[in-house]
Amino acid sequence: MEEPKPLSAVDPSVSFTPEPGIPDTSPANDRPETMPACVVVVMPAYNAAKTLERTYHDIPQPFVSRIILVDDVSGDDTVSVARQLGLDVLIHRQNLGYGGNQKTCYDAALAVGADAVVMLHPDYQYDATCIPALVQPILDGEKDLMLGSRFLGDPLAGGMPMWKYVSNRFLTTAENLAFGLHLSEYHTGFRAYSRHLLETIPYRLNSDDFVFDQELVAQAVAVQMRVGEIGVPTRYFEEASSVNFRRSVVYGLSTLKVVLRFMLHRTRLRRSHKLGSRKQPGR
Repeated sequence: MEEPKPLSAVDPSVSFTPEPGIPDTSPANDRPETMPACVVVVMPAYNAAKTLERTYHDIPQPFVSRIILVDDVSGDDTVSVARQLGLDVLIHRQNLGYGGNQKTCYDAALAVGADAVVMLHPDYQYDATCIPALVQPILDGEKDLMLGSRFLGDPLAGGMPMWKYVSNRFLTTAENLAFGLHLSEYHTGFRAYSRHLLETIPYRLNSDDFVFDQELVAQAVAVQMRVGEIGVPTRYFEEASSVNFRRSVVYGLSTLKVVLRFMLHRTRLRRSHKLGSRKQPGR
């Protein structure tokens, strides 16, 4: 059987600090049925030193096999805090952006044999205690992508600015119409993917910027992956990461471009290589 690669082999341009005592886990197809599923939490990190420890302590440790933090050249103590917590740490040698960070996250998670991968922002904005509920539909074989939605609760009560609320509602409506889904939110930093999904879609073709998340959802829908959501409490406070208004406008326009690309692809007016499979379904 094919052995999982060590994290240091994910990308030669990325340095790796291993956590001793955490064994690599073989892929699901190679493990005995009695062995529990491998759930890997990945954290795309940039200047998260002030919130990382609180985020980490909310993660249900018995449920999670491994936690990998990818640092995108932070200017604070993110890496040292992560090492003190005993996380597996991958360090970019140059800033690759939010999307570029996630590409490293998913490459690393697949390399260590993840059955399900949870992407969690380390800014303590999302309630990490919800990880088991988020992942269970994937482990049960019911879903391939699960989103932790702020809008199944009351994000305004949690402190979401009104302009973000309105823009989120507008973009989510546009995506629901294009994708044929009825989700309450697409723009969450708390989500989970099946191994099958990440091995199927060509996520490395996506943007290195914030629109990476929406491109990935479009890819999942294009290859008929099953998408679901649960409600998660969120917090807004000074140390939580936040995209400013200008970047939000760029992100919104980029999201609409993703929607347009998807519609042109679906109607066969203009096929997109981003929206195909990188392997045959079921393989």
